[in-house]
Amino acid sequence: MSGIIFQLACLPDGLATMFTPHPNLSDEVNANIVQSEIEGGVALGDLPPSTVLEIQTQNHRYTAVFLGESQVLISGHPEYCPEPVLVAIAGSTWGGSMLKLRYIGRGMHLEFCHPEYHTPIVTSRIQEVRERIHLGFEKSSSADGGTLSSAQPPPAESIPAATMLARGTFTKPS
Repeated sequence: MSGIIFQLACLPDGLATMFTPHPNLSDEVNANIVQSEIEGGVALGDLPPSTVLEIQTQNHRYTAVFLGESQVLISGHPEYCPEPVLVAIAGSTWGGSMLKLRYIGRGMHLEFCHPEYHTPIVTSRIQEVRERIHLGFEKSSSADGGTLSSAQPPPAESIPAATMLARGTFTKPS
């Protein structure tokens, strides 16, 4: 791939500016950076603790409970994490050695450090990242100060990345 890649970005004052490729990086690397911005993803630093993410890759569907920093409880792989296991998310890669730190990006490969393996685990390409939210509560307070309990657990719903975008936790240019 050759040539210069441009992407519009909005500044806080609403004015648009063009993406300028880094002169010390190859066209392929600059293209990957732009593509990750177009595809979107989740910066872990923008998430509050206890956020539950569903990460659909080409081969598996992972559930990740964000605990803070880069720590998550992850499950969804039959060999590495059939049950939730505490791991450190390194970030996402385009399949090479360049890593976008503490980021889970569509079109990229998730890389995490598992306590039982010496080398990082790298997933197949990420197809979708969703936030799972609960639409109800198991317990709530009544007007008279009593506690109301639900007979069933609260329903869970997956919210596509667009909702995380509106909340400011999903990065994708408008």
